[in-house]
Amino acid sequence: MRAIIAIALSSALLASTAVAAETGALAPGKPAGVKQAQEIGTTGWVLVGIGVVTAIAVGVASGSNGSPLNGPQNLAVTATTI
Repeated sequence: MRAIIAIALSSALLASTAVAAETGALAPGKPAGVKQAQEIGTTGWVLVGIGVVTAIAVGVASGSNGSPLNGPQNLAVTATTI
């Protein structure tokens, strides 16, 4: 479980660094491009996809094979002597 969380955090850090490297500084006195900022680009969809895959992997890894609501099964042991 720790390995999955470590992989998810490291990929998030790498992705945020890559996104920050693609964007340049804003030109002074010019509009910031609000329409472009509102649109989700290819990088955004890749990050959403990675998040979905990570969430599914964590859900599958933490799932149990049986129902935890079932109580312990009591066994009756009888001894017979002849």
